[in-house]
Amino acid sequence: MLNRIVTGAHYGLRDWLIQRITAVVMVLYTLGIVGYLLFSQCLITTPGHCCFQAMWYAPSLSYSCSAFFIMPGSCVRDIVMDYVNPVLVRLTIHVLVILTLLLYTIWSVQILWGM
Repeated sequence: MLNRIVTGAHYGLRDWLIQRITAVVMVLYTLGIVGYLLFSQCLITTPGHCCFQAMWYAPSLSYSCSAFFIMPGSCVRDIVMDYVNPVLVRLTIHVLVILTLLLYTIWSVQILWGM
């Protein structure tokens, strides 16, 4: 019989699905930004601060950037749970990663929405 020490780890389809959804959202964001920059008049006619500032004022870009910055945090937990074996070290790193990601999320929201 196999005894597992449960330390907050989830085993199964949910973690796998979250990683795949995160990857799809990040690829769509990257393709969207590249497409916008390639087909936008900002790069063709008058590249400058005003044009790029107007681009960042668009709510759709602010929402997608916020989602892009938040998405990797859902996968960092799985990496820590898979590759760090001592339970105390794993939970310490897990808490530090959560606090760091929370700080980065607040910072990115402040940058994106504080214009």
